[in-house]
This record gives sequence, C-alpha cells and structure tokens, in this order.
Amino acid sequence: MPRRGENIYKRKDGRWEGRYHIGRKSNGRLRYGYVYGKSYREVKDKIGPLRKKMELLAHYHAVGGMTYQEWMSLWLSEVQDTVKESTFSSYSYKVQQYLLPHLAELSLSEITEEHVQKVVKHWLEDGLSVSSVKLIVGLLSRTLKAAEGKGKIARNPCKEVKLPKGKKKKVRALSKLEQKRLEKVVAKEKGDNGLPAILAMHTGMRIGEIAALKWENVLFDQNLILVESTYQRVSVADTNQTVLHYGSVKSASSCRVIPMSDKIRKDLQAKKLKADNEFVFSVNGKPCEPRLLTYHFHQIRKKAKLEDVHFHQLRHTFATRCLESGADIPSVSALLGHSSTQMTLDIYSDSMLEQRIIAISSMERALA
Repeated sequence: MPRRGENIYKRKDGRWEGRYHIGRKSNGRLRYGYVYGKSYREVKDKIGPLRKKMELLAHYHAVGGMTYQEWMSLWLSEVQDTVKESTFSSYSYKVQQYLLPHLAELSLSEITEEHVQKVVKHWLEDGLSVSSVKLIVGLLSRTLKAAEGKGKIARNPCKEVKLPKGKKKKVRALSKLEQKRLEKVVAKEKGDNGLPAILAMHTGMRIGEIAALKWENVLFDQNLILVESTYQRVSVADTNQTVLHYGSVKSASSCRVIPMSDKIRKDLQAKKLKADNEFVFSVNGKPCEPRLLTYHFHQIRKKAKLEDVHFHQLRHTFATRCLESGADIPSVSALLGHSSTQMTLDIYSDSMLEQRIIAISSMERALA
C-alpha cells in the first residue's frame, strides 16, 4: 500500500501513477515527471531509480557550481608541485590562451560534450593544427577527470568528444649526399659552431639535450654519453614572457645511454682540451641557449646549400641512417629515447623500405 508522501496513488482508470521532482519552472514552482503501471509495486520499482538519479543530478549541480576558471585556479595550484616547471608552464599557457576564453564563466556542471565539440570546431576554424587541438583537449580532459574524481561532476564530458584525424607528416631526413655536404662544411668551419649538428646526426640527441650536456656525462673511458638533462625556453605563467630552464629530460625513456662513434669521440676529446667550465657548449659559463645553437646551424646549412632544413631533422637523419644500416627497431627506439617501439615504427616506417625490399627478395629466393 502507498505511504504518505510517496506521491504514488491509484487513478480512476485503475492504473497506478507516481510522480517525482525533476526541477523547477521559470516561476520557481516544482516540475514533475510521471510513471505509470498496473500495480503499486510496479510504479514503486520504476520510480525509485528515477528519484535517485534526480537527487544525484541535483547534488552535482550544487557541488559543480564553481566556474571552470575557479576550478582551474585550484587545479593548477594542486599540480604545480607534481610536474616539471616546463610542463606546468605549458599547462598554464594552454589554459590562459585556449581554455579560459571559452569556458571561464561556465560552471563545471554546465560543460557538456556538445559544448566541448563546438569549442573544438572553433579552434580548427581558427587555424589550430589537429595535433595542437588534441593536446589542448587532452589537457581539458585531465582537468575535468580530476573534477570527476572529486565528485564535482558526474562524468568527464571529454570522453565521447570526437577529434579529427590529422594526416601524419612524413619525416624528412637528410639524404646521404646532403649529410656529407653538411659535414664537409662543418669540417671547414673555424671553432666549434658546427659540432652540435654533428652530435645530433651521430647520436640522435635533441637540441635541448645537446645544450644541457655536461662533461661529466661524456664518459670517455666507457665511450658513452649519458642523456639526463635538457635546457629550453618555457613560458612564464600568466605572462607573455619566456625564461630559460635547465632540468631533467621529459620522461624516463628520454633518460638514456648513447654509445659514441669514433668521430664523435675524437671531436669531443678535441673540444675537451679547450673546456673551461662544466658544460660542453656554453656561453659565459652557462649552457648555450638552443636558439643560439639553431642560429649557428642555419649559418652552416646555408653554406651547404641546404634549404628548408631545421635542426630537429638531424635527429631524424640519425634514426634513418641507423635503420638503413639494418639496426633493429628496439635499439633505435632506445637510442632516440622514445616511449615505445610503436612510436618509432609510426615515425620511421618509410625509412625501412630497403628492409622490406630485402624481405620480399628473400621470400622469392626461398620459393624458387
């Protein structure tokens, strides 16, 4: 039998009806939803879960009432001590530049999948690359996942957001002839301005890793280079300024050991004789800024008559030469500091064409 206050009663037509609160009208009066059934028990069983759902939604509306801007201020303060300074600067920049202009005044409970989808469309129409949009949505998802974990929203609305598929850019490594031309120009250069380029082509080190390299990490007795640090410009939170930051490499996989070729060993030994501080490449006792290394590289590549080539392509050149020489993917992946061998395969699959040709030829000989 129905109890007082249950809002379940028998209608004149013989059916049972139950009602539950679903919100309020614009005039403040309560709005109701209705459930019908052939018996009291049927209606009671139907209406129970619906009432719990509405209570839960009311709860999330209440605790999710803080604006996204308020939540980001709290979230950033909580993560600041858990990530690298460069990572935190990247988070702060993306939040200020891309997220807050669209979401700042919305309460957490108002951010829906549809709203995020519209913002994604706006970013793409505004000229942002697909890869950049994916990074920004990834950050947004992380912030809302944290809100979900603290019970401030029912679910992370980014989970079902559809992102466009970007075309994978082909890696453009220097050809063997181009590499020889560049190395010939470096050999004729006075001073050591060309050595960072040689180091990149023979070790696969990133420019920030080369800038941060210390002599203590060049193990001549073991013929190894330890890659542990990076030196790079990072954005300062809430400003348009950047600062140089010396710190550990970006991930555990980036921390690695690279064997030295004979050429690299000889070039570094010659430079070590003139060293006057702890850094291999330095200016006034401090690490040489990556922008200066890049400037020197462009002066040299122009002399080598190489157009549309940037410093990072030297790292790709190293990987390509390794693969052309028959090196296995796990070894190349470890040398580059990739997080997985799949990442190496995705980037350098075209560089393995020669191995695929050899594989087909071997198969044909086996069948002959």
